[in-house]
Parts: sequence; C-alpha cells; structure tokens
Amino acid sequence: MIQTLAVLLIGFSIFSAILLSIAHLDYKEYRGKLLSQLSSLLLLITLAMLQFSHYQFIVNDSEWVKSPFYSFLLFIVAPSFYFFSRQILKIEADDNKNLSLSIIVLHFLPISLAFFLPQELSLPLAFLIGSGYVVWVAKMIYKLREQRSRFKQEILAMGILFFIAIAVIFIAFMEFFTTSNTFYLLYSILIGGAFFIADLTLLRSPNITSEVEDAAHATYVSSTLNHIDCETSLEQLQKLMEKDRIYTNENINLSEVAEILKLSPHQLSELINSKLKKGFSRYIREYRINEAKKQLIEEPKASVLSIGLSVGFTSQSNFYNAFKEITGTAPGQFRKKHLSD
Repeated sequence: MIQTLAVLLIGFSIFSAILLSIAHLDYKEYRGKLLSQLSSLLLLITLAMLQFSHYQFIVNDSEWVKSPFYSFLLFIVAPSFYFFSRQILKIEADDNKNLSLSIIVLHFLPISLAFFLPQELSLPLAFLIGSGYVVWVAKMIYKLREQRSRFKQEILAMGILFFIAIAVIFIAFMEFFTTSNTFYLLYSILIGGAFFIADLTLLRSPNITSEVEDAAHATYVSSTLNHIDCETSLEQLQKLMEKDRIYTNENINLSEVAEILKLSPHQLSELINSKLKKGFSRYIREYRINEAKKQLIEEPKASVLSIGLSVGFTSQSNFYNAFKEITGTAPGQFRKKHLSD
C-alpha cells in the first residue's frame, strides 16, 4: 500500500515538475528576478531527479540512491530553495541588489562535498545544512503572522510546506533507526505531498508569488512614504483605474503603474498595502471583478469567457478562480441569480 502510494506520488511529482518548469520559463512575475527564476527551475529539476532516483530504487532495486550523484542532488535542494524564496519572503531591495556572486557560490559550495565524502556522512550533512535553511524559512513565515488576516490561504500553504520540510529532515535522521526502503518510501511520499500542496495552492491562488511579496514587503521594509503625498497619489491611482481602466491590460504590473505615478515599485506597493489594506494584485483583481460583475448583468448574451478576457484576465480558469475568491460564487451563478431577481 505504501509502496503504491509512493510510486503514484513519484509520477505525480515528475509530471508536476515538468509542467511548473515550462510555466515558470515565461512567468511574468519573474521579470527582473533572474536568480529567483533560475533557482526555481533548478529546484524543480532537482526534485524531479530525486523522485526518479527513488522510483529506480523502489521498483527496480537500483543503487542510484547510493551514488554520489544522489548526494549531489540533496545538497542542491536547500540553496536553490533559499534563492527562489529570498525575493518572495525577504523583500529588501538594497540587500538583493548587493548580493554578490561570491555569496551565491558560498551557498552552493557544500555541493562539492557530495563527491568527496562517503554517503553515510554526506546524506546526514546535506539534511543538516537543509535544516538551517528551514529555520530561516520558519523565521520568515513567523514574521508574516501580522498579515495572516489578508493572506490566510497563502500563509497556510507555506506553513504546510514548512512542516513537510521538517518531516523530511526528521525521517532523514531517523534513517539510522529504519530500513533504507522505509526511508526512501517516506521521503518520496513527502516530496509528492509537497508538490500536491504547491499545485493546489497555485490553482486556488495563481498570483500567490506576488501576494506573498506584498505581505513580505508590508512586514519587512521600512516606510518609503515619508516624502510622498499619499492622498494625491491615491487619487491619481484611482483615476488610472476608473477613467483609464488600465486594469484591462492583462500584462499590467506594479512597476508600470508606479512609473506612471512617478513612484518606485516599493512606494506604490507600500501605499496600497498601508492605505488600502490589500496587495497590488488583489487591488487589480477587485477592479476587474467589479467590471466583470457589471458586464455579466448588462450584457447577458456575452459569454463568461469573453467578459473575463475583456476585463484583463488571461484565461477562463484565472477569471473563475478570482471571481469566486472575491464574490464567493462562480460568474455563471452570479449572472443567473441577478438576472432572475
């Protein structure tokens, strides 16, 4: 039973890693964040290869998991996850800009140990190093607790992934008290579970990256609004939304709007977070949904998809998820209810 579950989750993990890698190659939220994008791709590829190694061991009794290459993969996971999440969980612009190549190399330097140490030493060392990064993630998630009322689903998902990481480290050190087969079965299941939670979260909150960035920015960054006329900037922003309807541009982003308002992206993000109590992505989605609600009633013959696309969404699924998130009901149900009243 456990072996069957492990094999199924291994297949799911590899398939998910491939799809997520393809999606991340052209994900607009990664514009200007090359290190974060490359790290996410490296993380996905590494996890997929780990799962393939587990499959070879469980099904074909292969010795891949006993090779230096497997240790090499384990050492990659922690630093690649760190650099992927760094810009999301710790939005400190100056710190990120000053991130030197030597610092990046230092984080990946332990990888070389995989080829010099015997596996009975390299595996626990890889997980020990990984536990240090897990502590960092725990600290960042804890700091986001002030934003939990606005980002409940996102922070809950992050918390679940954190506890999966804790479980991985726990069973890694429990390998000394369990059989190798049990260890790799459990490890495969936990990685598969992490992919499942990540996929489910992305389906429910496609903009989770920008949402968590907004939460982190509101938590960590010192005020950038000291010399800004906030009321005037908010009035200009409202004009852009209600008169110019820039939210209908499917590619609109924080940097472009900030440039129009002659603000920095951090200033605009803080302005919306502090004054309107929401993130930029949520702010844009609310305008799109309000316009969609109006069109659904005033244009009963227009398809739900055409309305979703006209207000700035890129697909029916994104429109449906956002509409249900904000209104609590599906677009079709909303139209039917209000046209029958």
